[in-house]
Amino acid sequence: MSLDSLQAENQRLKNEIAFLKKSNEILIEHELIADLQDWDIKEVLSIIVIGASGDLAKKKTFPALFALFRLGFIPHNVIICGYARTKMTTLEFHSFLRSCLKKDEKLEEFILRCEYVSGQYEGTQGFTDLSIRLKQLETESALSIGQHINTSNSPALGSSPNTFASRVINNRVFYFAIPPSIFIPVACAINNCARSQNGWTRVVVEKPFGRDLESAQQLSRQLATSFREEELFRIDHYLGKEMVQNLMVFRFSNSIFEPLWNRHHVKCVLITFKEDIGTDGRGGYFDNYGIIRDVMQNHILQIMALVAMEPPISSAARDVRDEKVKLLRSVAQLKLEDVVVGQYGPSKDQTKKGYLDDPTVPRGSITPTFATAVLHVNNARWAGTPFILKCGKALNERKAEVRIQFHAPATQLFTNQPQNELVIRVQPNEAIYWKFVSKKPGLSCDLEQTELDLTYHSRFEIKGGLPDAYERLILDVTRGDHNLFVRDDELEVAWQIFTPLLKQLEQKRIQPIIYEFGGRGPSESDLLLQKYNYSRNLDYSWRGDKK
Repeated sequence: MSLDSLQAENQRLKNEIAFLKKSNEILIEHELIADLQDWDIKEVLSIIVIGASGDLAKKKTFPALFALFRLGFIPHNVIICGYARTKMTTLEFHSFLRSCLKKDEKLEEFILRCEYVSGQYEGTQGFTDLSIRLKQLETESALSIGQHINTSNSPALGSSPNTFASRVINNRVFYFAIPPSIFIPVACAINNCARSQNGWTRVVVEKPFGRDLESAQQLSRQLATSFREEELFRIDHYLGKEMVQNLMVFRFSNSIFEPLWNRHHVKCVLITFKEDIGTDGRGGYFDNYGIIRDVMQNHILQIMALVAMEPPISSAARDVRDEKVKLLRSVAQLKLEDVVVGQYGPSKDQTKKGYLDDPTVPRGSITPTFATAVLHVNNARWAGTPFILKCGKALNERKAEVRIQFHAPATQLFTNQPQNELVIRVQPNEAIYWKFVSKKPGLSCDLEQTELDLTYHSRFEIKGGLPDAYERLILDVTRGDHNLFVRDDELEVAWQIFTPLLKQLEQKRIQPIIYEFGGRGPSESDLLLQKYNYSRNLDYSWRGDKK
């Protein structure tokens, strides 16, 4: 070992010793051992980020973990361990974390809880080394608590700090920030070498969960050989967004809506996901999936399920997901005539390049970057009410929202009356507003469409902004709450809806309609909406978009 390496390791040990001394004060401050009579069931939590040097971990996973740590939602004796093929020391990993996390008074405290282990994804040696290091860190964490109890002369300790440490439960979360192609070898290695020996083990996997029904089923079967369904947490980060979480509360806690929430009053439902950017050099990855697999089959369909499902018998994860599955099973097979696909070209002024101009995109690709699809739900509540799903890249704005448009009044006392519409803005400018018709103030009897508006940032005092979706989802993993995660049968029925359409598009080589970068998408999409009687009021503009 070189002199520089010895000095670096010496400094790391000094930092750990300093942290352990400080941890006694932290433990008291945060009441981690408030009830010493429960010492025998105390737990140590380890969160292991597989693929720790990658883009997802840098932009989403570690910032979410730091936010939870800073706010006190994960214990201050937590162990954060990064694992990846990239060769670096723990001190270099700390520098990496400083580069991707916001400066904060608790940043150094968080970083001192972080460790790094380098290893391969194939085979078991790397994960054996990881498990050995985790056991060392878990023992050190338990001993630090035991030593604190010992100094307080508490009878809860038992014979020694070592006795206390031997009874501490070690729980482990493995977060897969890695490509799906290596999910299975990593899952097998963790199952064989790195499971917790006396606590629970949970695994978080990111989409995409397959490319079609067959590959999704194969992935589920293979994961099931290593982990039980209750140990798996399939993340769809849209389910962690504040407004998506509010859908159930909004629907089932306000009695005004249930009588209206059906085909007799709702004319159509439009769920939109729009991005104002293109693939930005990620075209090679995106081209393997396309917008239907990337957004519509998961994010938008999950929102639709929450909008349209029947009331669950409780808010427990099993009951909620049962109702979502029942709803999705009642969706009729998609017809090609109810679908419009597009691909963005250059902007009108040529300042933005088209999808095919991306050097990472295969020449002549017909992968859609835009899609509109009309789904029909064959049940008593929604028969005859179209659910229009619309998503695209390189459009005129960035937003995600649900629009529930109601039938016109049975008696038309006034001419040119706009439709009532309930809008749930998921992002940005989170809001719920109800568009209704009112008389303009004054002596005339002119009508104007206005709104009852619940804009979150105007109504609620939100310090520091709304929590990121990943913060909520990782927190729920540590709590064992599956409510915001996709179950295996839910995933399967989602693919059953879209796989026949995807096969038709690919086998018939349906050419996507070219639309301008920065536009609204293909005009054929608007015609499809008109076919299903969606009315767009060009005279109305929500004030929230102007703020």
